[in-house]
Amino acid sequence: MQDEPSDIEELFSHTREFVESKAELWKLKTVDSLSDIVSTLASRLGIILILSIFLFIISTGAALLIGEWLGKNFYGFFIIGSLYGIAGIICYINRNRWMKTSVCNMIIRELLK
Repeated sequence: MQDEPSDIEELFSHTREFVESKAELWKLKTVDSLSDIVSTLASRLGIILILSIFLFIISTGAALLIGEWLGKNFYGFFIIGSLYGIAGIICYINRNRWMKTSVCNMIIRELLK
């Protein structure tokens, strides 16, 4: 005659299955969140790369144009370089507010989604 499982054994069995299912669900949610974060960052980096190339070409043209107006090409490059230096200082001063906070908020939003 076969022993039928007792209520406690059945409860342990269901609890073990529940914990295993919960762990698997947690793994899948983590993978989903990380893939969202990586794909978002990759697409943003691609856009930043394209905009950087565009800005480089426009800056070179503007530097040459300003240099032609002033009589020496290197004057235009000094002026454009100075503008980028000032913009860099402003970005450095506001780096926490503009960059760190927005990236952290994006990662948190993706993880809690």
